[in-house]
Amino acid sequence: MQSREIRKKFLDFFKERGHIIVPSSPLVPENDPSVLFNTAGMQPLVPYLMGLQHPSGSKRIANVQKCVRTSDIDEVGDNTHLTFFEMLGNWSLGDYFKKDAIQWSFEFLTSKNSGLGLDPRRLYVTVFEGDENAPCDNDAHSVWKEVFENEGMDPQKRIFFMDAASNWWSPGDNGPCGPDSEMFYDVTGGLTEGLTKEEFIAADKNQHVVEIWNDVFMEYQKSDGKISGKLKNQNVDTGSGLERVTCVVQGKENVFDTDLFKPVINKISLLAQQGDERSKRIIADHIRASVFLIADGITPSNTEQGYVLRRLLRRAIRHADKIDIKQDSLVSLVPIIVEEYKEAYPNILEKQAFMEQEVLKEEMKFRKTLAVGIKEFEKINTPIISGHDAFILFSTYGFPFELTLELADEKGLKVNKDEFQIEMEKHQNLSRTSTSGKFKGGLANTNETTTMLHTATHIMLAGLRKYLGDSVHQAGSNITEERTRFDFTYEGKVERETLDRVEKYVNEAISKKCSVVTEIMEKETAMNAGVEGSFWEKYPDKVTVYTVRCSDGTVYSQELCGGPHVANTGDVKGTFKIIKEEASSAGVRRIKGVLE
Repeated sequence: MQSREIRKKFLDFFKERGHIIVPSSPLVPENDPSVLFNTAGMQPLVPYLMGLQHPSGSKRIANVQKCVRTSDIDEVGDNTHLTFFEMLGNWSLGDYFKKDAIQWSFEFLTSKNSGLGLDPRRLYVTVFEGDENAPCDNDAHSVWKEVFENEGMDPQKRIFFMDAASNWWSPGDNGPCGPDSEMFYDVTGGLTEGLTKEEFIAADKNQHVVEIWNDVFMEYQKSDGKISGKLKNQNVDTGSGLERVTCVVQGKENVFDTDLFKPVINKISLLAQQGDERSKRIIADHIRASVFLIADGITPSNTEQGYVLRRLLRRAIRHADKIDIKQDSLVSLVPIIVEEYKEAYPNILEKQAFMEQEVLKEEMKFRKTLAVGIKEFEKINTPIISGHDAFILFSTYGFPFELTLELADEKGLKVNKDEFQIEMEKHQNLSRTSTSGKFKGGLANTNETTTMLHTATHIMLAGLRKYLGDSVHQAGSNITEERTRFDFTYEGKVERETLDRVEKYVNEAISKKCSVVTEIMEKETAMNAGVEGSFWEKYPDKVTVYTVRCSDGTVYSQELCGGPHVANTGDVKGTFKIIKEEASSAGVRRIKGVLE
């Protein structure tokens, strides 16, 4: 079974069980400034897991979400770790709970008709054992016990209670949280008779069983690091990595031998003069991740998302050099990746030429950096490279620290990592001080006051466009419980008289108690309808559109937005006031507004 069939089977399976299929969100979160990328399938759905109604109106959602995670970048090249991956996910927003979620997970994994047809005798599961914060998850255990008994298997050899480190999900010190149940598959084919808990733990450590599915049961509320009670709505967040599932279904020992990677690995092997498999895998992973990052509007830079992209491309170039791939050859991998994914993500086909251009451009820049940096590196004649010298290579010559470590290892040298970290922290603290006014985008949280200000901010943009012209667009936003800061494109100072008219426009919409609705529509339809939005190229073929429409037919605002909003403008408490307007940067103005 090919990976594209697995994607389709998954979506079809849950569509038949009442789930609305939604498109993947862009890799860069729309309203979460705390992270650079969507690192899990549930991330774009947090507002709805917190209680906001989903734009589709459905309580059952499913999709395939693009994700990027670089915390394990040094592990890439083994059998399972990747920087870009796809998460198959289905969610219950206060609808079904543990029994349906578990039974459907098992059915999809093992059914030969509607699912993947995996051998149930090779399946093992874990559930939460309980601690001082929350009780043992006996409910999940009971459902799994029934599932395995129906298959004629001994539950004691299949279900294992584990601690919170393994089977508890929490986003941090505050918010929804709960136990989870993880499913593991025996990739050896020799563990079909069941295991003891100790044998299972050893098998997991040795990657003889691999996790292929996870059901998170959000039933508790955490406040200041402690469980404060049960959630009003119990939610289910299910996730399964497409790459790992494909590996299992296709009977491969690692994800790089699946159809998702084989074409690009084969091309790398043709280009390479050396046979280092780990380098081939790193190149394949990093170029694939880079393709999707560029497709979502990110370009190489020295900050934030752009720095991650730059790091991925430069690591790929470094490993290409290690296996003697000719200069400027990595760009030939882009069409192969596009061909594999163009059906699932059509926007990458549209961006192919731009991707190739960016890959080539970054390689040229890195070659110059590399040449200068290596000359400086060769001047170091000590057995231990000081953290100061490593930092000078990084800060003055743009030489990545990871590359210093690799070159040092090749020459049998050591690097003082602790000293480098101290130098790096000094540099970061200085940068924070000098850029303390840097604009940070997104919503601070999704509580009531922030949500009210978010809706008011969108209406304000519509007012600005009404009185200043259609050339006005959003250039950034940061919304907290206390205020909204909003950047917009405009060349000159906005007079107070105009700001007063914008204020009046917002407060009129609030006083008329207009409906606030969100809906999913085709991107082309939204563009043709005049829906306001920036960076359209980042969005998938279907987009989330928010509209403020009053009973008299007046539309006060209509924009691309997947964030939280009030259900009715009458829910906005207070009067909207613009208390400051100033320059932000060339051609960009900034407004600070509050609800009083």
